[in-house]
Amino acid sequence: MTNEQIENTFTYHPPFGTQTQRYQDLREEARTLAKLIQEACPESREKSLALTELQQAVMWANASIAINEFTTPHD
Repeated sequence: MTNEQIENTFTYHPPFGTQTQRYQDLREEARTLAKLIQEACPESREKSLALTELQQAVMWANASIAINEFTTPHD
């Protein structure tokens, strides 16, 4: 990781353009899947891990948007 990448990764990136809507879209879709997992799967370690990994997937997807879009909104 370069110093520039470190600076970018560990800097607050306020949302712009369509980012806020895309964050919301990702959360809504993940919420739907989380509810399906909750209803379809028996209580277990695996179910807990599935929900945790889904939460992490949304976090990383949002980070991808925030960290890698500098000034030009996604079209």
